[in-house]
Formats: sequence, C-alpha cells, structure tokens
Amino acid sequence: MENVLRPVAVIGGSLVITLLAGWVLDLLLRRADARHHETPLWDLLRRCRVPFQIVLCTALLRGSYRSSRILPQHADGVGRTLTLILIASTAWLLVRIATAIVDSGYARYASGSRDAARVRRVRTQVTLIQRVVTAVVSVVAIAAMLLTFPAMRTVGTSMLASAGVLGIVAGVAAQSSLGNLFAGLQIAFGDTVRIGDTVVVDKEWGTVEEITLTFLIVRTWDERRITMPVSYFTSKPYENWSRGGPQMTGTVFLHLDHSAPIELMREELALILKETPEWDGRASGLVVTDTTPSTIEVRAIVTAKDADDLWTVRCAVRERLVAWLVAHHPYALPRLTTADALRPPAPRRG
Repeated sequence: MENVLRPVAVIGGSLVITLLAGWVLDLLLRRADARHHETPLWDLLRRCRVPFQIVLCTALLRGSYRSSRILPQHADGVGRTLTLILIASTAWLLVRIATAIVDSGYARYASGSRDAARVRRVRTQVTLIQRVVTAVVSVVAIAAMLLTFPAMRTVGTSMLASAGVLGIVAGVAAQSSLGNLFAGLQIAFGDTVRIGDTVVVDKEWGTVEEITLTFLIVRTWDERRITMPVSYFTSKPYENWSRGGPQMTGTVFLHLDHSAPIELMREELALILKETPEWDGRASGLVVTDTTPSTIEVRAIVTAKDADDLWTVRCAVRERLVAWLVAHHPYALPRLTTADALRPPAPRRG
C-alpha cells in the first residue's frame, strides 16, 4: 500500500505546489502590471506562466522520483525522461522571458518616438534579435538533451578528431545559407531595408512585410507575397522609396496634338490638385517635354506624402485631364493626319 500511496502523494503534491505557484506568480504579475502602466513588461511576462509551471513540476519530480519510488523498475528511463522535459521546458521559459523583455523595450520605444523610419528600423532589429535568441537557445537545448544519452557522448568524443574536416565540409555545403545568415544580420544593423519600407525589386513594387535571418517577404500592391533571399538586398541594386522620408514626386505623361492649350491645362491641373486630398501641396507643374511630327509629350509633376497617395494623385490627374480635354478641347487629342500622295513631276523631254 505504501508503494502506491507514496508516488501518488508525491505526484499530487507536486501538481498542487505547481498550480499554487503559478497562481501566485500570475497574481503578482497582474498587480505589478496595474501599478506600472508605462511598461507592458509585466503583462507580457504572464505568458511565461505555463512553461514556469512545467519547469517547476518537472524539477520537483526529478528531485524526488527515486525516494518516492515512481516506477522503480524503470528508474533510469523516468529520470532521463524528466531531464529531457526539464531541459525543453527551461528553454521554452527562457525564450518566453527574452521575448517579453525585447517586446516590452520595443513597445516603450515605439510609443515615445515620433520618427516612423527609426521605429521601423528598431522593429527590424528586434525581430531578428528574437530569432537569433530563439535559435541559440534551441540549439543549446537540443545539444544538452542529446548529451543525456551515453551513446551520444561517445559519438561526440570520437567526432572531435574530425571536427575540423567536418567544419570545412559543412561550411562549403552551407555557403549559401551562411551567406543569407550574415546578410540578415547586415540588414538588421546596417539599416539598409526595414519592415514597412516601400521597395521595388525585380520591377515589382511592394512593402517589406517580414524579415528573417534567411529570407525577406515583400507584399505587393495586389496582395501577393514575394519571398526573396536576404542576400539579394546586399548584392543587387533595388529601390527603397522609404529612405530619407516617404515623400515622393511622380509624373503623368500625355501625348497630345500640337494645338493643345498648355496654359489652360496648367490652370486645370491646379484646380484638380486642389480638389485631390492626397496631394500634399509641395510641388506641381506642367511642361512640354518632347515633340514628334504628329504629337507633343506633356508631363505633369505631382507630389504626395507616400507611394500609395502618389499613385492615387497620378491616376486622378490623368483621368480628369483627359476628361477635361475630351469635353472642352477635343481638337487637342492626338489624331492621325492623312493627305493625298503627291505625284512625282513628269520627266522633261528635249
């Protein structure tokens, strides 16, 4: 009877202590969050409750499973299983704590900063730091779990002699992956491209949606996602429309007849821009930039606070100028002029 009650009492006591400790921890974090509204750290740390309870319960059972005689015929297997769970849950807890600290710092910085470009840069760095921390903790945890097996220790010792050769082979085999890894770190701390930037890559216009250590996702205007290796942004030219401020200048080209009323078009352009809320008022203009035997090329310049508004302004100007010309000056629209061909002069005789 004692062999049954003792394991049940130890397991039940461990669960009770774990649940009580988790409740107390959550209560303390809620009170701390209520007192300190300026930081979201305490509320974010509440996400650590589950991994904390698993670590505590596993540690209690790991320290008492032999004395409580839990499955005494399989004591080694129970101990190794509890050790593996303890290592994995500890890694989980560390990742949650690190994520909470980093997210809290970013949230406080974003709420107090008025520079949107700087906030996007910090967000990019924070995201990559979180991924690096998660990867390092995961690798260390997996290595620690493997070292709990005696066979793996022997294999590890025997492989030390050939570690140099294996390192060279692995480096050559993973050259592309390592290049993307270092390119991701260069992007994070070199401030060349950030999450939220408007970029043009391979003639595709879009917004940087996600940056990882190996790839980058660009969301296009039609909501497609383009996945590209981060090494592309360190080895090839691309356009970043968000560098130096999101304000942009755009052009609208029209091909018209030589008789087009340029001065009246300038006045109409000014009226159109005044009625277009997306125009930021910085600059505008209309000039003739080229001429051909049948048409002239007219260029209108407009400005907007970002790429989305610029596209709207350009479309509005183009549509309303064409409609105005059709309604009031149809003679200014391009047309093909035809005439009878002239006959060559008759040859002279004499």
